[in-house]
Amino acid sequence: MYKTGAKIVKVLTNIFVLLFTLSAIFPVVWMLYTSLKTNKEFLANTLSFPIAPTLINYLNTFEVGELRHALFSSVFNTIITVPLIVFFSFILAYFFARFKFRGKGILFGLILIGMLVPLHSLLVPLFVQFKTTGMLDNRFTLILPYIAFNLPLSVFLFQSFIKEIPSEIEEAAYIDGSSFDRTLFRIILPICMPMVATVAILNVLHVWNEFPFALVLNKSPEFYTLPVWLTFFNGAYTTDYTGKIAGLMITSLPTIILYMFFSKRIIQGMTSGSVKG
Repeated sequence: MYKTGAKIVKVLTNIFVLLFTLSAIFPVVWMLYTSLKTNKEFLANTLSFPIAPTLINYLNTFEVGELRHALFSSVFNTIITVPLIVFFSFILAYFFARFKFRGKGILFGLILIGMLVPLHSLLVPLFVQFKTTGMLDNRFTLILPYIAFNLPLSVFLFQSFIKEIPSEIEEAAYIDGSSFDRTLFRIILPICMPMVATVAILNVLHVWNEFPFALVLNKSPEFYTLPVWLTFFNGAYTTDYTGKIAGLMITSLPTIILYMFFSKRIIQGMTSGSVKG
């Protein structure tokens, strides 16, 4: 009797998990095949598959919606900021993990506080500072905020990981005549590659999808990022439903691909940081 009840609970749990998974996957699948339909097909039946799949909606986003500027801005911000975040967070984390100095606990605590502060509360002060210093509305406006806001979590993850690396490895390298920078970048950094991948993926996702600061700090259309461009594209083409869905698909595609191929790496990295910390 007990075994029968356990089996029923197991089957019901599996059914619930399956339905939950389908509910999460279906919007993406629907968005993909709907972006290949015409507006006429979409209005006739929103759930049907396309009769004659077409890429015209994707072509319109580039030709009419001028997607290329937003795509370049998002790629530019991601390529510039993510390597800098990984580099600075690795250096800071190494010093916090390996060196003892006065005020170390206070400094590390101040950095970690950055994970607790709601980023949106900094929007107005940052706008005022950037306006005063003339840093608004240019190609590099978002670089500094993105680096600063993503450093705390990255430093925490790296510091937790480096603490678990035996210090005897570095001592052996110094005995063999290795310099400090050579030991840091040729020995410690390769060992940290799993965490480098985790930190890089997390920051790519955050920078690619960031919206409030990109909306407030940059006003020129040529500096719009993809999330901001999508907002104005929606406003300009309110009746072009399949065109909007194609735009949504393009902006979501990099995030979906990263989750598909690297979700396991992200979970492992986050778990490693939380447990070892």
